[in-house]
Amino acid sequence: MTINVGGTFFLGAGSICRIAIAAAMLGAPLLAGGCTSTSANSAAPTALTEGPKDTGSYPNLNIPPQVAAKQLSKEETAAKLGELKAEQQAQVAKGGGAKPAPNTAALNTLARTHGDEALKQIEGKCDPALDPNCN
Repeated sequence: MTINVGGTFFLGAGSICRIAIAAAMLGAPLLAGGCTSTSANSAAPTALTEGPKDTGSYPNLNIPPQVAAKQLSKEETAAKLGELKAEQQAQVAKGGGAKPAPNTAALNTLARTHGDEALKQIEGKCDPALDPNCN
């Protein structure tokens, strides 16, 4: 019998509403107090904090927006591409171009023997400070 009473009390719609109202009355001033700020140096942009403004007219989308930086002309673009091509050719002439295909047989042999050789080197060395049985 007490189980049904507890279930009715905690899961009833009326109790949920009472809890929500109590939380809103007691918690809202405390929660909102932590979120408000009186600092003049706000990180949010003015447009986001003030919201939209009714200017009484629709924006004219036919007016091109102002550009953030000066655009390169066709001549400047061609000059920059020419410089890049010249740098690329200089790198190729130095030997920085395409490398020959690696010798796969030598790489396979190295892969088979490298682990064993490294293990022999590691096991051959011992530190007397760490191992008292080291000779």
